[in-house]
Amino acid sequence: MGIKVVGLMHTGVRITPEDGDVEKALSIWQDMLGLKIDSSRPDFPDIPGAWLNFAPNGADQGEPPQQIHIFGANGTSPRARTKREDPTRPHVALAVESLDDAKRELESRDIDYWIYSGLVGAASEQVFFEDGFGNMIELQEAPA
Repeated sequence: MGIKVVGLMHTGVRITPEDGDVEKALSIWQDMLGLKIDSSRPDFPDIPGAWLNFAPNGADQGEPPQQIHIFGANGTSPRARTKREDPTRPHVALAVESLDDAKRELESRDIDYWIYSGLVGAASEQVFFEDGFGNMIELQEAPA
């Protein structure tokens, strides 16, 4: 059956969490590449970073922007359950039509996944898994 992917949400990249590192990263992502800071990023006092928007193919006309999420962390982050289950690991996040269908598909293929609920908002649910090569993929249900 497969998972119905309806969009790219964000790509997560890591930087070191030292003082001044977010500003150093923003000098590339914001100043040089022209991406705009998304002020709706939840406050993670233990994980410095930023969310940056870009609007490909007219996304600035009502479509949700695609994003780069910058996470400041060394080793496992304070939000990690384990080294593997760390939402700050570099990853690609995809919007899917149905998160329940996605979970069923992962289970049918014996792909281990883990869920974070409430991490980026009270009602948020994120499903994470690896592609078999160590690359982490995040799935979120597309807004209705």
